[in-house]
Amino acid sequence: MDEIQEKIRALSATLDSYAKAYYVDDDPLVPDSEYDRLYHELLDLEQKYPQFIDKNSPTQRVGGAVKDSFKQIEHVIPMLSLADIFEDDELVDFSSRCLASGAPSNAPFCAEVKLDGLAVSLLYIDGELVQAATRGDGRTGEDITENVRTIKAIPLKLRSANIPSLIEIRGEVFMPRDGFNAWNENARAHNLKVFANPRNAAAGSLRQLDPKETARRPLTFNAYFIARAEGVELPDTQYDRLMYVKELGVPVNEHVTRARGLEGLREFYKKINNLRDSLNYDIDGVVLKLDSIELQESMGYTARTPRFAVAYKFPPQEEITRLLDVEFQVGRTGALTPVARLKSVVVGGACISNATLHNADEIKRLDIKIGDYVVIRRAGDVIPQITAVVKDRRGSDVKDIVFPTHCPVCGSLVEKVAGEAVARCSGGLVCPAQQKEAIRHFVSRNAMDIEGFGDKIVQALVDSGKVKTIADIYTLSVDDIASTMLESGKEDGKVRLIGKVIGTKLVAAIDKSRSIDFNRFVYALGIREVGEATALTLAHEYENIHELCDARFDDLIKLKDIGAVVATHIVDFFAEKHNLEVIERLVESNSGFLFSAGIKTKSCKIDKEAMDNLPLASKTYVLTGTLSMPRSKVKAMLISLGATVSGSVSKKTTSVIAGAEAGDKLRKATELGIEILSEEDLIKLLQKYKALE
Repeated sequence: MDEIQEKIRALSATLDSYAKAYYVDDDPLVPDSEYDRLYHELLDLEQKYPQFIDKNSPTQRVGGAVKDSFKQIEHVIPMLSLADIFEDDELVDFSSRCLASGAPSNAPFCAEVKLDGLAVSLLYIDGELVQAATRGDGRTGEDITENVRTIKAIPLKLRSANIPSLIEIRGEVFMPRDGFNAWNENARAHNLKVFANPRNAAAGSLRQLDPKETARRPLTFNAYFIARAEGVELPDTQYDRLMYVKELGVPVNEHVTRARGLEGLREFYKKINNLRDSLNYDIDGVVLKLDSIELQESMGYTARTPRFAVAYKFPPQEEITRLLDVEFQVGRTGALTPVARLKSVVVGGACISNATLHNADEIKRLDIKIGDYVVIRRAGDVIPQITAVVKDRRGSDVKDIVFPTHCPVCGSLVEKVAGEAVARCSGGLVCPAQQKEAIRHFVSRNAMDIEGFGDKIVQALVDSGKVKTIADIYTLSVDDIASTMLESGKEDGKVRLIGKVIGTKLVAAIDKSRSIDFNRFVYALGIREVGEATALTLAHEYENIHELCDARFDDLIKLKDIGAVVATHIVDFFAEKHNLEVIERLVESNSGFLFSAGIKTKSCKIDKEAMDNLPLASKTYVLTGTLSMPRSKVKAMLISLGATVSGSVSKKTTSVIAGAEAGDKLRKATELGIEILSEEDLIKLLQKYKALE
């Protein structure tokens, strides 16, 4: 018996620590499925050995403790939890208990989705929102009124001809998936806190001490219960009460319906489970309540749950498994992505053995090591992700995750710029993982402009092995192209030869591209962050590719619009010998390299005096909003006239060019009294100096 009692104490302590992390700290340590497993293990032991039940056991409480940072609110009517069920047998038991309490065999139930957010109580007096509180421990919650007032879905004033003098509406505050994903994407980009899941995101957002911070979060609300009301006669069914709440202007979930009898409950569960992945919000089950308020009252409550309702839980979308190893994949832009190799685990109905780790910053944030036990999350169509490490299971055999110094595909050096999260292969012209993207960019209209070289032809020539690098384009004969198999693009899956007609046209277009302005050739190389405007800046400074290859970092950062990061990319690109070998095969022999393709670049170099005499030499412009022309093209035209194009507004800014839906930059320019130009003004400016015909 001592062993049983000790087991109960240990389970209680573990569950208490998990509950505090979940309810109070908004920082869950384990997925819900793990908590549920331990909770039911404790519940089973207590049912077998009731003499060991402690009044403070997790099974005897509703929620978590109340945070000290918020004023406490005592619930007039306790906010209870729902009993969970997981199997059809348990659903049959629930139905049988309802029948035994007097419910007819075909009794209607109010069937609702179980939103995965934070339970909140809203109190309206004479139609105005006066108080909002969390569930807390079920009897006392946190006053989050000011934060809730920032949620646009929650009306501050009820809208109906039949407004009660007092009504307490309970429901769930949650964060939609699209808002959650956008928030985390931005957080990763700016090295901010990343939320583990939408429920954690909603809870953390509601508990911000500054309501302005809550207002920034994409939260919404669905009502599911009227706790009390005065000055109005409420409908006598749960479903009709929710429709009344909706009439008041408070949102109710669209999938709320009536289901009759056991078969109706089964059908609703199956329907919502099938819809689960397509919804824009997380649900972890369905809630089934006897629809009749009279029957609800006759069944009553236990100490912590109503007897007339259950939460029928879906298979979990989070599970714990072990990280076995980390491999590195190279993407089409050269980015190295660490991929976790996991001990296979079923999550949300799918067997998961791999998950993305994003980048080095994410690994550091998670403090993850090979050999750790980790929490895997899969929701909807989202790629499985590791959201947390179960630190209390970390063993002594774990190993650090080390990024490779050389590309695992082509062996080129891996570039990691200070302050950036992503590491990249520097062999952009030779890396097989990047070859199709490099070729597509090289032949594109604003680069070498090889007409007719579409995506399908690039794909076909690369797949056939006839083109491995951009230099191979210039070795192609008409027969090489004509004899290449091309997918038809039709659903029949047939292929055909490209043919001599297209082959002849392509070879002519390739020959035409052998003479080109130097700035377009530089842009075509695909150096990271060297767009059309930066390529033009380089072409104004350097005569040819030979001079640019020898450019030093200290010289590059002195140029307009080229900072330390871009200068590093340029230097690293030309330091990679594989890239130089490709360039040697491209350029004309008189530029100092071995003869091959014979590309002849036309100099665009401008001396400093000429640059100073350009019409916009002393001007600084900032672009904001959506323009009808590509922003890179606008930037290149302004730079060709001597202007500086900046990414931020300051007192040095000459003018801000504002397109449609301009945002913060336009506001800041207005505050500073800086000239605002429309796109029409921009076109007139460019036409005046003949940069745009």
